[in-house]
Amino acid sequence: MAVRIRLKRMGAHKAPFYRVVVSDSRSPRDGRFIEEIGYYNPIEQPAVVKIDEEKALKWLQTGAQASDTVRNLLSKAGVMKKFHELKQQK
Repeated sequence: MAVRIRLKRMGAHKAPFYRVVVSDSRSPRDGRFIEEIGYYNPIEQPAVVKIDEEKALKWLQTGAQASDTVRNLLSKAGVMKKFHELKQQK
């Protein structure tokens, strides 16, 4: 099963709110997911990003691929740096 970390759109019309979820890559964008690992609110100034680092690192180490947007969010949160450091230690 190809696992992907991506955004699930929530919120009202013209007021987006996203959840960062781990899901099967074949499932639809707002469909079934395996686990929720955080959220992203672009409406607030500055934008709010809350991600559970332990869960994100666990999924990245087991082979989950992050989408481009989620990869940028994880980089800003410092998760990708920790992931690369753990990868270098092995």
